[in-house]
Amino acid sequence: MSRVQNLVLIFVGVCGAAIGAAAYFALGFTPIEAVLLAVVIALGGVVVEERKARRRAFARLERGVEEMGHLLATDAKAGQVLSQRVNALVDLELGPRLDVIEADMSVLGTVVRQVAEAVSDLETAQAASAPARRDDREPAPPERSAPTIALDEVKRALDEGRLIHHARPILTLPQRKVHAFDMVPRLQIDGRQLVDPPQYMPVPTGEGTVVLRRIDRICAEEGIRIVRRARLSGDPVRLLIDISPASLGDKPALDQTLTLLAANRAVNSDIIFALDYEEWTGLSRPESDGLATLVQQGVFVALRNATTLRLDFGGLAEKGVRYIETSAHAFLKTPTTLTDFHSSDINDYIKRFGINLVVTGLESESEILALLDDGIKLAQGPVMAETGPLRPDLRDEGDDDLRRAAAR
Repeated sequence: MSRVQNLVLIFVGVCGAAIGAAAYFALGFTPIEAVLLAVVIALGGVVVEERKARRRAFARLERGVEEMGHLLATDAKAGQVLSQRVNALVDLELGPRLDVIEADMSVLGTVVRQVAEAVSDLETAQAASAPARRDDREPAPPERSAPTIALDEVKRALDEGRLIHHARPILTLPQRKVHAFDMVPRLQIDGRQLVDPPQYMPVPTGEGTVVLRRIDRICAEEGIRIVRRARLSGDPVRLLIDISPASLGDKPALDQTLTLLAANRAVNSDIIFALDYEEWTGLSRPESDGLATLVQQGVFVALRNATTLRLDFGGLAEKGVRYIETSAHAFLKTPTTLTDFHSSDINDYIKRFGINLVVTGLESESEILALLDDGIKLAQGPVMAETGPLRPDLRDEGDDDLRRAAAR
């Protein structure tokens, strides 16, 4: 407003000067009279403009005071309404109502506890009446059969170096390229006959536990030699090596394995120690701590023969689990016994945690096609590749004649 007012005052001065000049030249006024006329007209214009400006300022001030009064009236009404609501809340008798709610919650808690006790009693009664029955959502694991080879014969074969290490490949789908190898220690008896672990592997009781630890140590030594040779040849391989809870819970046996890993730390990432899923779930605290110590050395863990995929995969990944093997029969025929996910989604879900799902025991091409439809990336089975000797560059050429003959 000050700029506009200054402009008006300039126009008033110009008009006064113009009228004075006109009076001097046109009306014959003397110079003094013309100047006085110009000054009077200019002062009159300034007085008129200043008065109008004051009126406008007073009008704006009155409007501001009026708006402020309206706002104060609105705030007063809102305060009155709030006061009325607070008074209404104060007048309410909440004590009895809270007592009623508390009584209802107490009754509800009693009912829930009674229902829980009834369900527990029912489950106990069912378990007592049918002790051999398991949840139909989780199939019973196959019972381990007793070994057919006598323990003394196993010890003699170990002393003579007749434990032969073969491999069973895990292949990618659909390319069918080798992703990793399962080490399969076979025992040589009767000259050249080879028997698989289920036929000779000792039961972990008494003297069998000592022999089992010895087999684990031999397999660990051979597995580390294999992955080291593979690294030196420029074609590294991942190797799954079985290890038993008996070795994990025994400090001398565990220390021997740790010493081997410490001396070959550069290849530890290619080593995966494998346990049966049932053995994993039954690990004691010392055995779990022993496995965690191995994982700290840079190795990983695989779970074989998983009877369920309803697992805490995040927790498994933190414990070093990178492979989970499950049966193709259960996965393709009765997937609901393994997981609540759709079979085409479970592999992608597990992969989020850095864990590989391996479907084992494939026996036909139709099963491979079904796995491809479900998005499975790793598989194993006789239809894809049989168990056999390692590649020539990975075989141990420095052992005795029997091992070299078996390798050939």
